[in-house]
Amino acid sequence: MPRTVPSAIDHLAALTGYRDRDLLDVTLAHALMDLLAPLSVAVYKLVGDEVDQRWLLRARIDAGQPTAVSDPPWVAFETLPPRDTLPQHEASLRRQALVELGPDPQQNPPMAVTIFPLVADGEGLGVIEVRTAQRLTAAMKRMVGSILRIYRNFHGLLDYSERDTLTGLLNRKTFDEAFLKTAHQGGAAVAASDGDRRHGGLGPTKHWLGVVDIDHFKHVNDRFGHLIGDEVLLLVARILRNTFRFHDRLYRFGGEEFVVLLRCPQETDAAHAFERLRANMEAYTFPQVGRVTVSIGFTEVQPGDAPSAAFERADRAVYHAKQHGRNQVCNHEALVRSGVLAPSGKVGDIELF
Repeated sequence: MPRTVPSAIDHLAALTGYRDRDLLDVTLAHALMDLLAPLSVAVYKLVGDEVDQRWLLRARIDAGQPTAVSDPPWVAFETLPPRDTLPQHEASLRRQALVELGPDPQQNPPMAVTIFPLVADGEGLGVIEVRTAQRLTAAMKRMVGSILRIYRNFHGLLDYSERDTLTGLLNRKTFDEAFLKTAHQGGAAVAASDGDRRHGGLGPTKHWLGVVDIDHFKHVNDRFGHLIGDEVLLLVARILRNTFRFHDRLYRFGGEEFVVLLRCPQETDAAHAFERLRANMEAYTFPQVGRVTVSIGFTEVQPGDAPSAAFERADRAVYHAKQHGRNQVCNHEALVRSGVLAPSGKVGDIELF
């Protein structure tokens, strides 16, 4: 049976008390566990592009389990189950309606499954899967529906505060906290999943920060107008999304400047990723404008690094790229090794000289 009204209010207060999406999903799962006392609750999100979408387990709690488990934050995309491999989840999200299954008397013990869609701004985000011994009552389903409406509204507020209004990429004010969390703590908010889930992470690896600057963007605005300039920014954001992996963090820092925070094992891997972006940009034909290129500088995130220090190193590499022909990728550490740039005089937020 559902818990008391004060308990429900307490959970709603907790649900809206976080500004961290990982904790938001975990808190949602805990709230439904406490309010419904089911066998399990799982939160799945869709990741990937329109051509290839897959299910990422954001949080799952089984009865008697004190903490949530999830897919690793850097799980390899190709190891995740494709959208069509979970047909009932896909149906719930596509129809934006709950799906009920069972209980099947052939099961021991019998189990019912209720799948609720997670939708925001008309877009399907994922589903909540609730497993119970008996079907949920109408009152229980109404309560879950109310909680999910609050979740959806709060999710929208997070998007409004964290994302650039034009491109939908993350905005600059979210960068410092995410940099420290992702680079120094691996971005993990919940425990890795158990043995029957995927552990397809990338193993021991490093983080890299890239600054991407559109070449001659002022000329685009001056010649074609700001509406066309905004269209170029939207298309650049789309190319960024299509080039990098779903868990790489993409930011618009304002104007024509973008930032990428990614994770890969070697310097050559990071260089290849940024070179792929440069080539994708050069190959794309922008409506009315035609050819648009970017200059890119990147740096390895160092132990104890501060966001400002890493950004400064990458920005120095961008400046070098722009001063030496544009439409190229420059690695700060490689420039220092070759003697082209002097070592940075900053460690963390401390100036050394």
